[in-house]
Amino acid sequence: MKSTRRTFNTALGSIALGVAGLSMPLFAQAADTIKVGVLHSLSGTMAISETVLKDTVLMTIDEINAKGGVLGKQLEPVVVDPASNWPLFAEKAKQLISQDKVAVMFGCWTSVSRKSVLPVVEELNGLLFYPVQYEGEELSKNVFYTGAAPNQQAIPAVEYLMSKDGGGAKRFVLLGTDYVYPRTTNKILRAFLKSKGVKDSDIDEKYTPFGHSDYQTIVADVKKFAAGGKTAVISTINGDSNVPFYKELGNQGLKATDVPVVAFSVGEEELRGVDTKPLVGHLAAWNYFMSIKNPTNTAFKKQWAEYSKAKNLPGADKPLTNDPMEATYIGIHMWKQAVEKAKSTDTDKVIAAMAGQTFPAPSGITSMMDPKNHHLHKSVFIGEVKADGQFNVVWKTPGPVKAKPWSPYIEGNDKKKDEPEKK
Repeated sequence: MKSTRRTFNTALGSIALGVAGLSMPLFAQAADTIKVGVLHSLSGTMAISETVLKDTVLMTIDEINAKGGVLGKQLEPVVVDPASNWPLFAEKAKQLISQDKVAVMFGCWTSVSRKSVLPVVEELNGLLFYPVQYEGEELSKNVFYTGAAPNQQAIPAVEYLMSKDGGGAKRFVLLGTDYVYPRTTNKILRAFLKSKGVKDSDIDEKYTPFGHSDYQTIVADVKKFAAGGKTAVISTINGDSNVPFYKELGNQGLKATDVPVVAFSVGEEELRGVDTKPLVGHLAAWNYFMSIKNPTNTAFKKQWAEYSKAKNLPGADKPLTNDPMEATYIGIHMWKQAVEKAKSTDTDKVIAAMAGQTFPAPSGITSMMDPKNHHLHKSVFIGEVKADGQFNVVWKTPGPVKAKPWSPYIEGNDKKKDEPEKK
């Protein structure tokens, strides 16, 4: 009996040694990767927009790893799901930085999620790349904003609507989801419209909660308001509410020729689940559209189509690219370049090395990170919805536009510095 027990213990010891022996190279290998946090909602109301950004990060990491990684190390993604729950974004960001020890995070869509993460990255000296157009009025040394500021999207779009080519709108419905991005953007747009001589009585401002699905009354109200003169709708509706909103426009026969809608958060992906035929001619303002023709975009679309098919992603039969995907892609490549320039993943060194980084963007320009203000210089495009859910570009800026994080239409902003304050 004793000998059996001894044999058993010896065998156990051998297994333990074997496991320990096995685990040694595994740990060594883990230390030999650079961890990258992916902080996007994969469930809840924002999953319609954010899931594809998680996949864009993973595709870009695969591309970089296939070419040898960064500083000779492979990138290791750490994916979390903050589930469209704004306080959870802060918790997940803390976990990524403190426990998972990520070198950088790519994530957030809504401004309320970004505002939730902001104190975390500032306190822990983390790094966030934020890939979506937003309301501005923010600058942080720990954030790089690869989406548009208002002067790179909202203001040019409204100028277009007021122009002869854009239909010469005189009255405006500001329709948004009820949170910080739409409210601040509309505050800026109201001040801008006022500066152009538009009266308060010619502006109607409406908000709906996240996940709102009944737009019958709102669209009927828009029709009534439009009877008072040439009207345009500026939509800052976010997430899956866009589907019922656009369906209701179609149901009530509100055509682009009567009341054009220009959207700031609707791209190719959000139109995937909508019958776009009644929406032909409605507009979106972005800094990239899938339909833009140039060799860089052709390569980007091909890469995404092949990745979607290989990973059997939802919608792989109809692979779509959009603006926040492009902004995500640019951001990861610029971060890689900055790490290589700094020869380190240290946050402060990478921040310094990000200044002035350039990258050939699928939009057709060489994208540049402003040397000081943590925003990309971006071209602005206005596209019309086509029957196939793609966009036909009807207007664009002559070249890249420098971001103004602090809008000149908000009082006191002229005194604010165009670069993050050192804390």
